[in-house]
Amino acid sequence: MSSDSEDGTQTASSQPSGSRRPVHRVESTGNFWQDAREAFKRISIADDFQRLGEMPCARNSLMSGIASGVGVGVIRIMSAGFLVGSHWAVGTFMVVSLGTWTVCQRNIEAERRKLQKVVEEMPKRFIKQKDKGIDESGGS
Repeated sequence: MSSDSEDGTQTASSQPSGSRRPVHRVESTGNFWQDAREAFKRISIADDFQRLGEMPCARNSLMSGIASGVGVGVIRIMSAGFLVGSHWAVGTFMVVSLGTWTVCQRNIEAERRKLQKVVEEMPKRFIKQKDKGIDESGGS
């Protein structure tokens, strides 16, 4: 699924977009500024915008934020002027986008926890069924 390269990076081979973005797994050096510099070197805005639809919750939260920001902005522009209305539009976009993204991420995490619990409980269920089968057949 992935292959290690000589510089400590991994490249994912099964991405739908066809791009082979490296997945960096580098330990922290303990120096904040050096770590921040390394992190900023890995940012690729063009690739991130191309992959925006693949990111969980990003599309729905941005669409909700844009729609509510436009709605509140238009109403405020009609009542208070362009500058105030544009501030309200941007603020509403940010609050609604972050809020819906946070709720969506929380729901995804809850679903992952439920799935993990089911996976952990599955072997116990088979053991109980085997024990019942032994008891009913008159085993020792």
